[in-house]
Amino acid sequence: MSFPRVVQAVVFDMDGLLLDTETVYRAAMVEAGSAFGIPMTGEIYASMVGKTSPESAVMLTQLFGAKFPVQDYFARVWTDVELLLEAEVRLKTGVMEILDHLDALGMPRAIATSNSHQSVNRYLGRFDLVRRFHTVVANTDVERHKPHPDPYLEAARRLNVHPSMCVALEDSHPGVRAAHAAGMMTVMVPDILDPNEEMHDKCIHVAESLHKVLELLKAV
Repeated sequence: MSFPRVVQAVVFDMDGLLLDTETVYRAAMVEAGSAFGIPMTGEIYASMVGKTSPESAVMLTQLFGAKFPVQDYFARVWTDVELLLEAEVRLKTGVMEILDHLDALGMPRAIATSNSHQSVNRYLGRFDLVRRFHTVVANTDVERHKPHPDPYLEAARRLNVHPSMCVALEDSHPGVRAAHAAGMMTVMVPDILDPNEEMHDKCIHVAESLHKVLELLKAV
């Protein structure tokens, strides 16, 4: 069997999993770093993947000092991100095929993201995808965010499926930790971050793409 328990629902992360956005965020943060005179590297960005903006802001002040103009920096970042994403937002390959498969099975599905409802509607709305999920848990829906399990527990609660019977699809280390802590059957589909030993320990599978995830789901 591809999973140790019967799969009754699937919970998706958004950035880096459904949408090819992490590379855009990284480029914008590195470019803004140059404008603000700080050495924002890909490695620093990688340490922020999966975290909310307030959590990332705390990290920046720890790295660059309490006087670093975090709000101005993020205003520049998000302006650049909007321009880049307005030009082109791309779905990760395999998204439509997985959703079609889940439609055929009639299987419940949700999104659990550290992003906002506004961003979910703006970017997934372009592909008319929001309606294909039974619920969306965004950053304002829970008090504690990834790597805490709360987003995944809330998604399972809304789907009325026990967390242990849910598959969680994640690309980030904080997301994997959150899904695993929630007791879900976790699959990592790496994007910016490569899986380390901890990720392999916490995941049922590490899949190279969503096409591989589809194969796993079809084997259930």
